[in-house]
Amino acid sequence: MPLKNLNTEQLNSATCQNGNNLIIASAGTGKTSTIVGRIAHLLNTGSKPENILLLTFTNKAAAEMIARVAKYFGETTAKAIMSGTFHSVSYKLLKQLNIKITLKSPRELKTLFKSIYEKRVFPEFDEKSPPYDGNYLYDLYSLFLNSTYDENFEQWIGNKNEDQKKYTLIYQDVIDEFDKLKLQYGYVNFDDLLLLMIKELSKHNFTFDEILVDEYQDTNPLQGKLLNAFKSNSLFCVGDYDQSIYAFNGSDIGIISSFATRYENTKVFTLNKNYRSTAPILSLATKVIKNNDRLYEKKLEVVRTEPNYNPKLLTFSELYDQYDYIAHNILKTQTPHEEIAIIYRNNSTADGIEANLRDLGIKSKRKGGHSFFDAREVKAILDMIVLMVNHNDMMAFIHLIEYGKNIGKAIAKEIFDALIKLGHGSLIDGLMYPDEEIKNPYKSDKIKNVQLGLFDDFIELGSVGRFKPLGFDEDFLSNPILKHPKLSLDSASFLFQFYKIIKELKRIKNPKSMISHIQKHQFFKDICDSICTLRAKQKDGSINEEIKKTALFKVTRKVEILKHLSTHHTNLQKFINAMILGGGELSEGEGVNLLSIHASKGLEFKEVYVIDLMDGRFPNRTLMSKGGSLEEERRLFYVAVTRAKDILYLSYAKYDKIKKMDFIHSPFLEEAGLVGKTKEAGK
Repeated sequence: MPLKNLNTEQLNSATCQNGNNLIIASAGTGKTSTIVGRIAHLLNTGSKPENILLLTFTNKAAAEMIARVAKYFGETTAKAIMSGTFHSVSYKLLKQLNIKITLKSPRELKTLFKSIYEKRVFPEFDEKSPPYDGNYLYDLYSLFLNSTYDENFEQWIGNKNEDQKKYTLIYQDVIDEFDKLKLQYGYVNFDDLLLLMIKELSKHNFTFDEILVDEYQDTNPLQGKLLNAFKSNSLFCVGDYDQSIYAFNGSDIGIISSFATRYENTKVFTLNKNYRSTAPILSLATKVIKNNDRLYEKKLEVVRTEPNYNPKLLTFSELYDQYDYIAHNILKTQTPHEEIAIIYRNNSTADGIEANLRDLGIKSKRKGGHSFFDAREVKAILDMIVLMVNHNDMMAFIHLIEYGKNIGKAIAKEIFDALIKLGHGSLIDGLMYPDEEIKNPYKSDKIKNVQLGLFDDFIELGSVGRFKPLGFDEDFLSNPILKHPKLSLDSASFLFQFYKIIKELKRIKNPKSMISHIQKHQFFKDICDSICTLRAKQKDGSINEEIKKTALFKVTRKVEILKHLSTHHTNLQKFINAMILGGGELSEGEGVNLLSIHASKGLEFKEVYVIDLMDGRFPNRTLMSKGGSLEEERRLFYVAVTRAKDILYLSYAKYDKIKKMDFIHSPFLEEAGLVGKTKEAGK
């Protein structure tokens, strides 16, 4: 039985009297075993499974707990327990009440919301403080619903940003119409599920013997209201205030800290035995987290007795040296790669380390953020190199040429076919030395009355000279590729730049030199401008120049990472193999785990690297200035380091050569007592 495997603290918690019970379960202290043990105790003492409610942070966590209950009590009993997230449980209960609802994804309802918003006129529009766009307003309203207690939306908006007060009546009008339409059609989103459930609980009562709540520290005010609306006589809430890291989603650490004052006859239990980490790792985590206010006293005890390693600080002169060293260190380690995690505060940090792992042939899987190799600018450079290795690669050609104005995928494919025709099977020959006998490569026996193309138009008008300011040379002007009926002067100019870069790259055989040349060429600059313009496009179609500037900087950063990787290669084909052919293996989910801290929550690994521990990056001072706190950043650090079971590396760099920025170490390294204790690594 589950109870036999519990230690004294876990057993005392699992078998406590019904009532309002709070269990403080620090990282690695066996909270899941304790919750399963509590369910077993309830079943053993007469509770029917359908009278037990288990609320978890994810449905996956609920499924794992129910599966463990099933091992001892059978699947029929286990599945009768009402379990899942606050949202999924609300949906199930509303269906039991025969409430007619149609659950819609946030994306679908956001589209409806924006359609209502876009009909509104803002007479007090202020260019210095413009109104929020519909997309952001929708997200903001969701945050309001989840993170507030008694404020109304207009007050809340005004308190967050004084400059937005003049728009609040219009915002509220949009929300009122949105809610009316949802009600009319029975549409609900995730927030509505909780709000509707709270409303129905004022009329209906579900008699649960006990409600168990996992990850209680991440509960937000709306979920707290729902929990109270059940009016349960017995709560079993498990959490750890030191792992409360979801304030940006509305969670409120005050909910767990005020448990004893909000509920009568509260009993607080603490799980102190840590089964996950070695003593040195746990000691480091404790040194740092104790700088936060102690809400409940706890003194962790290490259970593991096997030989252990002290956490190691790695210090580097330059940012890329850090990524390169870590990749080589992983190459030499005896730890299975699936048991290694690299954890970071910001998703952009992962680009450099992922690229270096790929370069060494080390598989990795990334959770939280997109892969470095999925970035369109990285793909564009690699596609250019692919064309230099395999001149007739159709997909590489289409991916590049579709960036041209008025081109797109369909026309890019037609241009590819035409070049192959003009070059008698060779795209490069069709571009450089087209067959003069083929007057129009786009003509087909199936198509009659083909309209004149761009080249024909200029010949007919006797104005070929108008091409001169664009720098078109005679060889390019004579290429029938310009006869496509839908090509514009802009798209012809883009094709001319492609013609020029292909001509120039033919002479380059070294990967780094090729990337450098591509980076400086107008063809790639045009592609980057297209990518960054799209990333900076607002809902009203305007371009946010600040966002575009930032996007262009990030493009440069990615190109520099790729260039840094290429220094290890002298052969184009081998470089492409290293950069591209591993992609399919990565998608299969093998290898080193690349994780944001939030994505690492609840996981554990034998060997962990917490990287980029520079003040400003971690703690993230930008997010702190927007409403975050040093206390939450410290809790993030605590979560990151307590993912490690055996081996822990902490690393930072002193300089970023791309941003030309100096760094100092994170204050958390100072709190851990590590700064200055190790020599510079990798030297």
